[in-house]
Amino acid sequence: MLTLFFVNDLPKVVGSSYEFGGEDAAHAIRVLRTQVGDSLALSDGQGAWSIVQVKTVDKKSMSVEVTESGFEEALPVEFTVAQALTKGDRIKESIELNTAGGADVILLWAATRSIGKTTPDLMQKLATTAREASKQTRRNRIPFVMGVLDAKKIAAEIPNYDLAIVFHESAQFKLTEIVKPGIKKVLAIIGPEGGITDEELAIFTAAGAQVALLGRPIFRSAHAGMAALSGLNAALNIW
Repeated sequence: MLTLFFVNDLPKVVGSSYEFGGEDAAHAIRVLRTQVGDSLALSDGQGAWSIVQVKTVDKKSMSVEVTESGFEEALPVEFTVAQALTKGDRIKESIELNTAGGADVILLWAATRSIGKTTPDLMQKLATTAREASKQTRRNRIPFVMGVLDAKKIAAEIPNYDLAIVFHESAQFKLTEIVKPGIKKVLAIIGPEGGITDEELAIFTAAGAQVALLGRPIFRSAHAGMAALSGLNAALNIW
């Protein structure tokens, strides 16, 4: 599997030359020991990709030639995760896991029992986290991280989805009993460590969300999104 890097000015014409520089190129040279003749994968983060072969290597940049290019279509189902804010590094962990699980959009929401807070600087860092997690998981599409929304604003978006699911331990139905074939847009709502309040649950269900169990174990908030996405991908025959 080729190492993936994202570039804003992706070269797409086979046979064309491209100067690959910046921190990623320096990392490839210094840490990955990339040499002349090696191949790398480049992407614009929106589906387009190119395979390039290294022609020359300098200290912090390299000249490469495009050997193959293409476009990765989006999956037939679009996944959005409304992730409650968590404290410390766990919010970063949640972004990494939701990215690995296949989220297309990650909505951060300030739940009543959320402890974590965000700042413009943190939001930028979380966008970078999604980008880096996409590289690590070989995703050609970087998920969009946005927020911070409250429960009412998230509920206002529920009618835009074919299926919105709140994962809560009080649910009477399993995930597989709720998911039906033909669904194209899914919203998974993940609560904070302290749990979703009865008022929040009522707001979501009144807007049309269904309530489902996420197995017997109680997951950490940062891990629950990945578990939910795994179940959804399997139930919708994507995996």
